This record gives sequence, C-alpha cells and structure tokens, in this order.
Amino acid sequence: MTLATQAGQPAWTPSAAFTESSHLAAYMKWLRGARGLDFRDYASLWQWSVTDIEAFWQTIVDYFDVRFDTPAQRVLDRRTMPGARWFEGATLNYAQQIFRHAGTGLARQRTAIRHAGEAQPLADISWDTLESQVASVAHALRQMGVTRGDRVAGYLPNVPETIVAFLATVSVGAIWSGCAPDMGQVAVIDRFRQIEPKVLIAVDGYRYGGKTYDRAPVVADLVAALPSLTDLVIVPSIGSNVTPEPHARRHTWSDVLAHDVPLEITPVPFDHPLWIVYSSGTTGMPKPIVHGHGGIVIEQLKLMAFHNNLGTDDVFHWYSSSGWIMWNAQVAGLLLGTTIALYDGNPAWPDAGVLWRFVDQARVTMFGAGAAFFTNCMKAGVEPAEIADLSRLRGLGSTGSPLPEEAYDWIYGHVRADIWLAPMSGGTDFAGSFVAGCPLLPVYQGEMQCRCLGAKVEAFDDNGKPLIDEVGELVCTEPMPSMPLFLWGDADGKRYRDSYFDTYPNAWRHGDWIRITPRGGAIIYGRSDATINRYGIRMGTSELYRVVEELPEVLDSMVVDLEYLGRESYMPLFVVLREGMALDDALRDTLRARIRVALSSRHVPNEILQVPGVPRTLSGKKMEVPIKKLLLGHAPEKIANRDAMANPECLTWYFAYAEDYLTRAAQPA
Repeated sequence: MTLATQAGQPAWTPSAAFTESSHLAAYMKWLRGARGLDFRDYASLWQWSVTDIEAFWQTIVDYFDVRFDTPAQRVLDRRTMPGARWFEGATLNYAQQIFRHAGTGLARQRTAIRHAGEAQPLADISWDTLESQVASVAHALRQMGVTRGDRVAGYLPNVPETIVAFLATVSVGAIWSGCAPDMGQVAVIDRFRQIEPKVLIAVDGYRYGGKTYDRAPVVADLVAALPSLTDLVIVPSIGSNVTPEPHARRHTWSDVLAHDVPLEITPVPFDHPLWIVYSSGTTGMPKPIVHGHGGIVIEQLKLMAFHNNLGTDDVFHWYSSSGWIMWNAQVAGLLLGTTIALYDGNPAWPDAGVLWRFVDQARVTMFGAGAAFFTNCMKAGVEPAEIADLSRLRGLGSTGSPLPEEAYDWIYGHVRADIWLAPMSGGTDFAGSFVAGCPLLPVYQGEMQCRCLGAKVEAFDDNGKPLIDEVGELVCTEPMPSMPLFLWGDADGKRYRDSYFDTYPNAWRHGDWIRITPRGGAIIYGRSDATINRYGIRMGTSELYRVVEELPEVLDSMVVDLEYLGRESYMPLFVVLREGMALDDALRDTLRARIRVALSSRHVPNEILQVPGVPRTLSGKKMEVPIKKLLLGHAPEKIANRDAMANPECLTWYFAYAEDYLTRAAQPA
C-alpha cells in the first residue's frame, strides 16, 4: 500500500523553553560533555543509538546512574536476535532502583502514589509508607517460604496494594505475574496454571461502573485449579469470604502488613526474571513472556524520561487495567522518582468526564489512555477544558490502537491547543515502545513523532526490504535489552522463535502495519496478523475458539478483528454448526455470555454469523489473515491461493459477505 506523504502544518510545535527544559535535551547536553558526542538533531541521535547500540545502552546505565551491585563484564555478548545477552555479570534489583528515590528525612513524606476510585476518595501514599509496606509484605513472603525464582500471582485491580505486592515480590528475587479481576476465570487459569505460582494474592471482589462484583467463588476456583499454591493472601474489597483449598494457607492483607521491619532487597543477575506477562497468538495457550530486571529497568528509564519527559516533579497517570502492559509502564514512573496516579474504575461512570476530573484533582502533568478512550470522549461530546482545570497538564499520551486524525483535532480543539500530544506504540511482548513522542519535534496529525532511541524499527515489504512512505510490516532489526528472556515452559525456544522470527530471519516481526514518513515519524495502521486487539487488550484467537467450540452445537469457528487506522474495531465471529442446526438469538446469546464470562466483555464479537465452512490451508490452519485482508478491501483473487486450500469452495460465501460488509462500512455513520 502506497500513500502520499502527509502535507500541512504541524498541529503543535514545541517552544524553545519546552525543548530546552526536556530530559532528552539534558541527555544530549550530557553526551556532549561526558562522551564528546554532539548530535545536531533527534534524527542523528536516533541513528547513533541504533548503530552503536552497545555505546548507547551503556550511556543509559551511566546517565541514570543505574547501580549494579556487581559490575558487568560487557554490554552485549553478541548482536543477534534471539539470543543477545546484555550486561552479563551485573547484579541489581528493580525494586532497588525504585527505592533509591525514597530519600531521607522530610523527603520520605513526598508522595509516591496518588490514587482514587469509584469507592475511594483521592488519597496519597508517601515514599516512607510505600517502602514500609513493601518491606512488611516481602518479610511475609519470605516467611511463606518464597525464595528467588518462585512465582507470586496477583489477581488484583489497579490499586496501590497491587504495586506493593509486586515490589515486595521482586525485592525477594521472586517472579511476579498479574491478571485483572475483570478477566474471565478460564483466561486467568490458562495463564497462572502454566507458571505454577507458590502464592496467590487476590481480591474478593471489585467495583466497576457503580456495580459490585463478587470474586470469592472465582478465587476459590483459582486456588483449586493451582495445586502449586502454598499460600493465599486476600485483599478485602467487598467483604466476601474466601475459603481456600486445604493445600493453601489463608492470610489477610492486614496480616502481611503487620511486620515492622526494614526493607531487604536481594540483588539478582541482570537477566533474572522480573515478571511474566501474557500475549496471545493464534494457536495454543497464552504466551507467558518473561522479562528481566535489568532490561526492563533501562528500557523503562529511557522511555519514561526521554519519550514521556517524566521527572521527579511530575504526576503521571496512565489509565489502565492491571492486566495490561501499561500498568507495568505506569509503575515504571517510580523508577524516576515520579509520583504516579492510579484510578480504579469505569472511565465512563458516572459519566465520560470522570478521568478528566481525576486529572485535575490529582494534579496530573502527564496523562495517557487507550486511543478508544479519547475517541469515546469525542463521540460523547465531552468538553475536558470546561469540566476540569487542565492547566498543569503538559502532555497527553495514547496507545493500544491507532489514534485517528479526527482525535488529534478533537484534543487540540477541546483539551488544550498547546498540549504536547505524544501517542506511542509498542507491546506487551517486549514491555516497551517502538515509536513514541519526542519533546524536540513537532506533532503532525495522525502521526507518532519518532522511532524510539535504541529501537531500529523499519517497515518491511514481503521480501524483507525496508520501505519509506509505504505501509509495511513493523520489524525491529537490532536487539533491545527488554526483549523477552524466554517464554515460560518453552524449553527449546521454538515457540519464541516462531512467535517473532518466523517471517524475517534475524528481525523481530511485531505484527503491526507501519508507515515510516520521510520526516522520520510513524503511523501505525493496526494488526497485520490475526491477533485480536480489542480496545488495547490483546487476546489470542485460540483462546476464543476453545470457549466457543466447547459448545456441542459448534463444529468450527473463526474470528477476525478488523481494526485499522481511522475505523472502529469490528469483530465478526463465524461459526459452523452441526447439521440441521440454525443460528438463532438464543444461541447467539449463549455464545456471547460464554465469551464474556470466560474471557472478558471486551472480546464479545460485534456480529455472529453462521457459515458453511471455515477456510483452511492444506495443513489445516484457519485462514484468518486472508479473510481479514478480504474484509479490509483487498482483491478477492489476491488473498489466497486456492490450490493451497483444503476447502476453497467455502470462499464463495466470504466473497459475498465481504462485498456486503464493505458496502455497509462505506456508508456514513
């Protein structure tokens, strides 16, 4: 796909004061003085960062004074993907990098976490309190027998207790893994069962949209499904009683907070597992992705300071579920001594202005959310500048899905005309960003400002050749420290290689369509693969198929997510039913209910259709990507090779459906 270069004036240009006071400008000045490296602009800085990658990542360690308990033997052992090993020999701990900001004396009363929720008025937690709570919970975990390498699972919402539990876990060298309580029971069990956690820390319920959801039965089922558990810690929310299985000892949150002890942090190797997060593909169980302490520390320091321009004077709020990688990114603000602001609740309840009022009340300086939040505010007629004082807000971020041009217009017309709009795009898979904001550059409508430092991002054609000003596959051709150490349970690394390196040898294929503009910006168009990306939350198609195809009425199924730049996400589900059965409203309701309970409400399809067959390759693989391309407007004769199909006759139905769907999609709303 070739597109003309965007024309027109910038939507925003940084003032000299904004640029000169940025953390990126300070870093460039430091490079001149400390390294003798003088870069005339961001483009030349980026080029150096992805060419001399060992020197670049060493400067991140030095500039941010990342403290290794033992020094590294070298920066990088080999410049290959997968298999690059960073800073071998170095030891550190993620929690240690955070609590260096706790300070002494009166500084310890500075706010670390500001939080509110539907049932929680605005409150602050000081660095002193945060450190004390983490120390107590870490001591309790040690008493439970948790040691280096053990897994601790959290079934918790976006509340301070989740951050305390996470930091306590990693401070003892154990490995954290979290799921949000609004995720369905099947999805949570599928994730946690793979990693065999020793301790589960869970809420008994949560509030969302003015309603209370009892999770005591789900927690009991989780404990029963996880025989590896020795201990269960309940964080009370709604006062519902949870009775664990005999194999798990029960504790309350007040129990684990009762220890008056100093914080003890265990140094671990640079590539020691920090957390396990999940990103699903089109086959098999959700991928349990393991990231390391050191790689995450230096990637997140770079991203938060240089591309989000955060420092100790900022208040950072990114609206997120605790099960989304943006929760991890928000916690990373603490690595810089930034105050982070959490909101737990529905962003549209009691009305669509609730987060804007929270931004005002919490004195937020950098606010981010999924792109769908901003487009929903636009459609709801929200006037942020009229309902909240946004004078302290200097930056606005967006991610999760592409932010369309009309949303840029709305933000500059209804939030602030002089705000720095810095959308970014990256992923759970490497816990970072490939393209993001830059305080030195102008903002153009619909375009992210730059490729991130240290991220050698290209748009590749089918033959692995880089493109400029054309849409291609997003690839990264140099290793980054935050790329996964491995996938849990993937002993020979095959699943890891197949997930990211099966298309282009030695290049990470991310699964997005991207266009690199001649001025160095980037536009993300949506997923290039079959993964579902609903409202910023990725889910594998295989997870949905297992839920749908458990119904005896359903013989086969296929789903495609038609997210693409400037369009609403639209997800049809195609089902093949047993002979003589017809798809009626009752069966549609049953399917929707099963998906909602087992996975999440976000992954309920927009439409369910009965089809004569699911197109498959000769090897039996569902042809999701070709059908997705068909429904995005690609020519029918180019989407598939009939000779490579097991059932080419079924395409006739999809061709007719695509013609009807594209006609409907072209109609004005």
